[in-house]
Amino acid sequence: MRLHRSLTAFLALALGSQLAATARAQAQAGPGGPAPAQAQSPVPTAPSLANADWTEPFPPFRIAGNLYYVGSKGLASYLITTPKGDILINSDLEASVPLLQDSITKLGFKITDVKVLLISHAHWDHDAGSAAIKKLTGASYMVMDADVPVVESGGKTDFQYNSKPEWLYPPTKVDRVLHDGDEVKLGGTTLVAHLTPGHTRGCTTWTMKVSDGGKQLDAVIIGSPNVNPGYKLVGNQLYPTIADDYRRMFKVLGELHCDLFLGAHGAYFGMLDKVAKLKPGAPNPFIDPDGYKKFVAQKDQEFHQELDKQTAAAK
Repeated sequence: MRLHRSLTAFLALALGSQLAATARAQAQAGPGGPAPAQAQSPVPTAPSLANADWTEPFPPFRIAGNLYYVGSKGLASYLITTPKGDILINSDLEASVPLLQDSITKLGFKITDVKVLLISHAHWDHDAGSAAIKKLTGASYMVMDADVPVVESGGKTDFQYNSKPEWLYPPTKVDRVLHDGDEVKLGGTTLVAHLTPGHTRGCTTWTMKVSDGGKQLDAVIIGSPNVNPGYKLVGNQLYPTIADDYRRMFKVLGELHCDLFLGAHGAYFGMLDKVAKLKPGAPNPFIDPDGYKKFVAQKDQEFHQELDKQTAAAK
């Protein structure tokens, strides 16, 4: 019996250490953080201070209506509750799954009620936990068509992040292949998948109607507009249409009507500052159409600056 207890304790310690190591390795190699694009060819390998918050728990909260924040301090995940089950957007890192489960429980819901799993795009900081979420919940995994090969290869077919162990994750079978404009419906809630490519080929911006305080609000959850360090916008043989795809993305984002401004990382929409203002009776700080427009315009400008720089260097 004593030997059995010792072995059990050892295995638990080893598993905990492995999860912690996985979280640290994946967080330190982040592809989707808020830093602006820089002209450098190698992808950073040193730990990034901006990514330490990926595994830092953050109190879950209600954004509006049936839309809740359940992610970490730096990685945004969203729970949409319905009478027929719930929808989860972004499974985050492999080691994020217990955090997501804890956040959902704190809100009074159950992770086993998740019936649909969605992602913003196929980078490990947003989809590495999908296999575990599917196993835990039996949820139907729905992914934009151009990101499906990356998801089902565990990241190995990504055009940029495919060569380091910390960038890879368990390959996960996609149950429904989405296309631009497809609707995901559950329990009276409808989300629309907008293809906003560039950051990944199948980067997806989600929109939905949220009923809150007698008002109908348009929620926009941006996939990612970032041009990451090391991204080759000119002469990219692995992704020849990358510059045109970024242009398409900014056109789509510019045409969306936004009340609730959200995204794949809290830094996109100033989450920390807005949460501090989230008080009963006060205006909802996440209703920020002007902030959405400014963010999209800023990222569009950064893209064109980087494109001009790379175009000049290629001459």
